[in-house]
Amino acid sequence: EVQLVESGGGLVQTGGSLRLSCAASGFTFDDYAMSWVRQAPGKGLEWVSTISWNGDSTYYAESMKGRFTISRDGAKNTLYLQMNSLKSEDTAVYYCAKVARPRRLPTSYGGTLDYDYWGQGTQVTVSS
Repeated sequence: EVQLVESGGGLVQTGGSLRLSCAASGFTFDDYAMSWVRQAPGKGLEWVSTISWNGDSTYYAESMKGRFTISRDGAKNTLYLQMNSLKSEDTAVYYCAKVARPRRLPTSYGGTLDYDYWGQGTQVTVSS
């Protein structure tokens, strides 16, 4: 059974930082690229970042560049998102998602079809 469990969300002030974690199980973690996707209140899904299966390549949405860092720990089967300089517009539920195809890295966000499993999400609220 594939499971993705996010944690680390919470309430922070503008300019603050949070580190999100996604604990993965039920599949060979190091064979799959992983992404973070978020959903702001009343909005659709927005791609945040993707990391390759081996961690060698990372990609970010333009508004996250320089502020967010995606990483992974193969020994712990855990995906991370370090978020700095948070803004009110970062308020959203953040989901980790598993890329469906092994050893494949989407070059652009093509929507939910790239992913076959999602975590339950963790709420990030940035006060302003």
